[in-house]
Amino acid sequence: MEKYIYELEMKVRDYECDLQGIVNNANYQHYLEHTRHEFLLSTGVSFAKLHEQGVDPVVARINMAFKTPLKSGDEFISKLYMKKEGIKYVFYQDIFRKSDDKVAIKAVVETVCVVNGRLSDSELFDKIFEPYLTANH
Repeated sequence: MEKYIYELEMKVRDYECDLQGIVNNANYQHYLEHTRHEFLLSTGVSFAKLHEQGVDPVVARINMAFKTPLKSGDEFISKLYMKKEGIKYVFYQDIFRKSDDKVAIKAVVETVCVVNGRLSDSELFDKIFEPYLTANH
């Protein structure tokens, strides 16, 4: 069983849906990214302030498996947990429809850190994420 370390509730907006009346696949990436940014804020770190300091966490690879479509007005819970693999931080993110707890999407997002324009390990992230990584071992 996954050990989620962060949850964020959201709601589908009309303009996020396509002609079939379901959330367009690209919008799930927005949900996933927003969840990661809010998680970072919950640790006391601002994504924007990191950039000002020359530290840019970036997505290197993303794999999404679509399970149950979300529709306009659906409330959902975006959950994540993470692991470190080499210099990558890997976020395991799942979105659940709130009304019936059905999985809408399962995603694996691999991120790396670019410091002053160079791919780098990040001592800052190692320190910030230590308690969350330890919880998954």
